[in-house]
Amino acid sequence: MYTAYLLIGGNLGDRQFYLQTARELIQQFCGNIVHYSAIYETAAWGIMNQPSFYNQALALETNMEPEKLMLELLRIEELMGRKRSIKMGPRVIDLDILLIDNRILSGSLLTLPHPSLPIRRFALMPLAEIAPMLLHPISGKTIAQLLIECTDTLDVQKKTIEAN
Repeated sequence: MYTAYLLIGGNLGDRQFYLQTARELIQQFCGNIVHYSAIYETAAWGIMNQPSFYNQALALETNMEPEKLMLELLRIEELMGRKRSIKMGPRVIDLDILLIDNRILSGSLLTLPHPSLPIRRFALMPLAEIAPMLLHPISGKTIAQLLIECTDTLDVQKKTIEAN
């Protein structure tokens, strides 16, 4: 059994609905969601001229090997209508694996931990809400420490909407 930490997000359509749908599909096909953060609204990263994102961190208990989990998440994105036309462009849903236990992996499909995690406030804030003392397996720092040290100035705000 693995504990995978995911970041789900999107910036097109009914963002809250898409996050809820993604959680339901992840629960159905990937394992048991044991914890999730509030929803955070985040300015776009990379290509700035696009709508803001809703993001949420999930803790998932799964029996799937990391690569199989990634393939299943990609399948869920496709089921939900994700189109990969512009790198870092607008999307209805984006499902990323941030960490799986203390696994370190570098492959063509998946790199663990997610290589951009320490420099992305929009990923660290929701993850720190559900797992502040979780250790990054390369830096040895906690997620809370990484958030304090993060130099990313992108606007990230906790939403008051319910994450049911």
